[in-house]
Amino acid sequence: MEAARPTVFYDGQCPLCSREINHYRRLRGADRLVWVDITRDDEMLRTHGLQKETAMASFHVRDAAGNWHTGARAFIELWCHLPGYHWLSSSLRALRLVPALDWAYNRFARWRLQRRCNSASCSTGMRTR
Repeated sequence: MEAARPTVFYDGQCPLCSREINHYRRLRGADRLVWVDITRDDEMLRTHGLQKETAMASFHVRDAAGNWHTGARAFIELWCHLPGYHWLSSSLRALRLVPALDWAYNRFARWRLQRRCNSASCSTGMRTR
């Protein structure tokens, strides 16, 4: 039986999100993660009990132990698995900057979702206004 691996859930139809995720996927260590495009893999969403609307609203990472990390905390979790970013993850935690980053990320995520889902490109069919 294969050991559980961290799973990254991302919006593959968001140009900004896709560029960033593609960068991470090219890095050393990225092959130890499972990458799930939430706009194309409804089965993985169901398997992990994650609603598409919830996944669209914020970046999600499920660690190998099955714990969920969202928003900036999800990026911190992702970075701790990528050797080139591990230092950043550790530094942000040590400096206790994660809550401030999460606050900023949450505002950005609301803006991104509103902008995306008020256009024709929202794959969930949801509208924010």
